[in-house]
Amino acid sequence: MQIRNPILSGFYPDPSICRVEDWFYMVNSTFAYFPGIPIFRSRDLACWEQIGNVLERNSQVSLEGCGHSEGIYAPTIRYHEGVYYVIATNVSGGGNFIVTARQPEGPWSEPYFLGEKAQGIDPSLFFDEDGSCYYIGQRENSGGSRYFGDCEIWIQKLDLERMELVGESHPVLYGFEKNAVWPEGPHLYKKDGWYYILHAEGGTERNHCIAAARSREVFGPYEYCPANPILTHRHLGRDYPVTCVGHGDLTEDGNGNWYMVMLGSRPEMEHTLMGRETFLAKVVWEDGWPVVNPGIGRLETFVEISGFREKSMESGINADIQEHSKVYTFEKEKFPPEFLFLRNPREGMILSGVEGMFLRMHMNPAVLREQTFPCYAALRFRDRSFAVETELELKTDSEYHCGGMALVQSNDWHFRLECYAVPQTKVRLTACLGRKEVVLGELLLEKGRRFQLRVDVDGLKGSFFCRTTEKSFDKEDRQDPQIWGDWKYVMENVDLRPLSTEKAGGFVGCTAGMYASGNGRADSGYADFAWFSYKTF
Repeated sequence: MQIRNPILSGFYPDPSICRVEDWFYMVNSTFAYFPGIPIFRSRDLACWEQIGNVLERNSQVSLEGCGHSEGIYAPTIRYHEGVYYVIATNVSGGGNFIVTARQPEGPWSEPYFLGEKAQGIDPSLFFDEDGSCYYIGQRENSGGSRYFGDCEIWIQKLDLERMELVGESHPVLYGFEKNAVWPEGPHLYKKDGWYYILHAEGGTERNHCIAAARSREVFGPYEYCPANPILTHRHLGRDYPVTCVGHGDLTEDGNGNWYMVMLGSRPEMEHTLMGRETFLAKVVWEDGWPVVNPGIGRLETFVEISGFREKSMESGINADIQEHSKVYTFEKEKFPPEFLFLRNPREGMILSGVEGMFLRMHMNPAVLREQTFPCYAALRFRDRSFAVETELELKTDSEYHCGGMALVQSNDWHFRLECYAVPQTKVRLTACLGRKEVVLGELLLEKGRRFQLRVDVDGLKGSFFCRTTEKSFDKEDRQDPQIWGDWKYVMENVDLRPLSTEKAGGFVGCTAGMYASGNGRADSGYADFAWFSYKTF
């Protein structure tokens, strides 16, 4: 069976994986987005189904005031004696924490914060054969930081009953390169009497790589693999289709076959809109060391695996198995798990299932360029070429209130396609370019409060469309073409490179979604969204 890379396309960085019987489970970083930490399952490593989010309640995570590249970093998922564990860092509040669940789909517990003893980021857990649990993570060099990025990998025992680090903290690694920068994302394993550490270094950009080390004792001393880095793409040049490869985690399929998941980016003309994605590679062991994609030494578009045919899932997420195209309606109160909000949404601000038909966004004062809680519900960019479309009706008498769609990289870098109904009907396209607002286009339309909007993304170009009708929304005419006129361009072939990581910076990929705002004013106005669609070209 062939698996197509990436196995999770779009903004799914820092993957961690574990196997429990016939199922593989995987989690990813989410930074300032809520809910936090999507959890996926698969029987065959090819087809992945999102079964929920680990941090889905406001009580579990506070993202107030955090920037797009802050919030939740590098979760690790592990299983031990009937309990699932996810450990991660909230760099915006509280530090390193653990949540637990009896079932991977949840409910997950309130967080156990590990306090000042658990310094640094990128924590992981390891359960030894005697039941002991160990914490492994990254922090600044405890001997004194000599330069920016001078960090160490460290291990300490964890008391699971008290959820507290105990005993002595042991620095074990400082990176395999001379003056290594950002050794991070460590994971600890045991195989054939050896303790192995897998970690990344070089920074999570083009110099990213994965290194391996081993020891007979959990606290070391550790020796580095003589073939390090065991995986990197930094030597392949900036035009190679996949760059920034690193942050790996290992799993075994129960039949002695080993695999690694890791992040990587797929830039187009040296610009990345989709962020860091999740890839898969085969691993074999030679002379007691892991070898990634032997004979090739880099990621491949297709990964040949065996032994899963009888276990394969009928549906799930993979670019080669299921199109990402989907129409979302909002008859139910619960959101599909793949939808994201910026930071913790305020109670009652965004409601699904209103009147059994709508997603309702109230016109709160927040705007996208502020690090607050805007009314924004979005999906990740999953493809280089796709279209998003929605239908909305404005219920407001304020000239300041708007509803529409947005393409977002961060508060400082985004595009907003906004509809206004007062004092006249219009659609405006605004670009936020490093907090500088530029109106790119505006259309005055026939009187009406009901709109359809469409954004076509083709590589690094975006085209923005709209149309309107005076007819008020009726469930019977959902997407009825007879009541709509022709699509009108608001702006075509807009340069989307300002949304790229290379221009905007940070660690996140782009999202596209529904948006509403009172633009600093609040009253009883709202926007009702009938549906939202994502279609792959």
